[in-house]
Amino acid sequence: MDTTLHKTSQAKTRILLVDDEPPILELARGYLEREGYEVSTAEDGPTGLERARSDGPDVVVLDVMLPGMDGFEVLRQIRTFSDAYVLMLTARAEEFDRIVGLSIGADDYLVKPFSPRELVARVKALLRRPRSGPTVAAGALVVDPARRTVLVRDVAVSLTATEFDILALLAHDPGVVVSREDLLVAVWGVTFVGDDHLVDVHVANLRRKIGEGFVETVRGVGYKLADA
Repeated sequence: MDTTLHKTSQAKTRILLVDDEPPILELARGYLEREGYEVSTAEDGPTGLERARSDGPDVVVLDVMLPGMDGFEVLRQIRTFSDAYVLMLTARAEEFDRIVGLSIGADDYLVKPFSPRELVARVKALLRRPRSGPTVAAGALVVDPARRTVLVRDVAVSLTATEFDILALLAHDPGVVVSREDLLVAVWGVTFVGDDHLVDVHVANLRRKIGEGFVETVRGVGYKLADA
């Protein structure tokens, strides 16, 4: 009975795969559909963007190198109308690609070639991120995890899914320091050894949107939400 309910719930989760290599699309699609997800695909940037608009996916798996429009531009445009989790695929391991993707709103990245099982694990980790909790007010900042809204001086602020998850985690205990490792585990679901920069880039984006003074750095440890 529990298994049926679990599969029914997962079937409502929509995944969009955007990649110009049909074998990768079919392999990834097969693994994700076996987990009960509803999967759609696109083989170029413009089609991927169109389907992101029309399908309203919960997660977008987006290749960087795409015909018609590269993945970075697709991501920029997706972020104008959606806070879906975005997992970038890159054929290169260079830090530059990862930083660019994260700085414009990607939630995670995976380097090709990758295991389809790892892709499924990353998608599951994104979808496990906490989405509820009490409303927290820290000075002029108000975080409502249940409604996934943020107000700064009574003005709504639009955050990506990952930026919100980081803020909500810090807001759970204002003033309490959360280490970078704990943020990686809680928000991304796995530990990226030696990749604390993943957290730093997202926190920098978060600060740019909500303003300085709310999220404080505890040097050598992590971050905390100012409690006053």
